[in-house]
Amino acid sequence: MNVESLKRAAAARAVELVRPGMRVGLGTGSTARHFIELVAERVRHGLDIVGVPTSESTRLAAEALGIPLTTLDEIPDLDLTVDGADEIAPDLSLIKGGGGALLREKIVAAASARMVVIADESKWVPCLGRFPLPVEVVTFGFAAIRRAVETASAAAGCPGPALLRRNSGGHPFVTESGHLIVDAALERIPDPLSLSTRLAQIPGVVEHGLFVGYAHAAILASSEGVRIVERPN
Repeated sequence: MNVESLKRAAAARAVELVRPGMRVGLGTGSTARHFIELVAERVRHGLDIVGVPTSESTRLAAEALGIPLTTLDEIPDLDLTVDGADEIAPDLSLIKGGGGALLREKIVAAASARMVVIADESKWVPCLGRFPLPVEVVTFGFAAIRRAVETASAAAGCPGPALLRRNSGGHPFVTESGHLIVDAALERIPDPLSLSTRLAQIPGVVEHGLFVGYAHAAILASSEGVRIVERPN
């Protein structure tokens, strides 16, 4: 099976969790897109749900496929969010934000009674950090904020450079909320909670891609099949 087939298999298992009447957070990225497509198939066959998208790209895709949508302003509490991840650790701590939607993804995840992460097995890692950690920051005082991110990372035992993300044209990448992103190349994050706490205390950091304590389960697909990992108590 190729990677897209594995993503689809994980998404298909997640669709089984969706029940009539649910309010569902719809994630962003290539794996979440498979989930959206499969949910849309069930909606066309009569499934009654409403979705809350985590990005404009997800909103456009869901609308085009006929999924009824709402917002957290209209419905502030969700039953389930299904999203992808860039890395998943055994305790279900995550790195997310490779697509730049980390702020909205975390807001939606926090509003959900349950968050399920879907991925191919390659996203499962013994320790977070090989994937650069996205940190969303304001434009004012960028150099000082970037330096503070690097200082916080070093204090949490994972020193590394925080590099401004650029788009394909070489210009600074700007999120849908109008912020910049620095990607912290840390290689290994021994204590995600410590780093999460330190980053959250930096003035000018809007959000970061460490999702600690958000995911309740991970659905992982490999050539040997699909497995579900529940968050340890």
